[in-house]
Amino acid sequence: MFEHSTEKGTVWVTLKRSSLKSKVQRNKMATAGQPLEYRCLIRATNGKKTISTSVGPKEHQRFQASYATILKAHMTSLKKRERKDKKKAAGADKKEGSSKKPKRA
Repeated sequence: MFEHSTEKGTVWVTLKRSSLKSKVQRNKMATAGQPLEYRCLIRATNGKKTISTSVGPKEHQRFQASYATILKAHMTSLKKRERKDKKKAAGADKKEGSSKKPKRA
């Protein structure tokens, strides 16, 4: 997805904690005293295509390392943010500040 959106497009990635059990099953396990194993549900979409996966606690470190590598490799296609000149911005602030009404005695 990142490769297809290098020139134009956006990729949204969401991470969510999930037990992959229904609410009824979770309540039964909690009352029985069984520990719940939470997983991380990862979804990525570009608006047209969606992919998802579930990562357990044991694979989490490896997944994060791989994900960081992919992000670093595709950060080159980001656009630089246009910044205003600091002197012009400071001058505009002074002009706006002088338009205040004077205090009455």
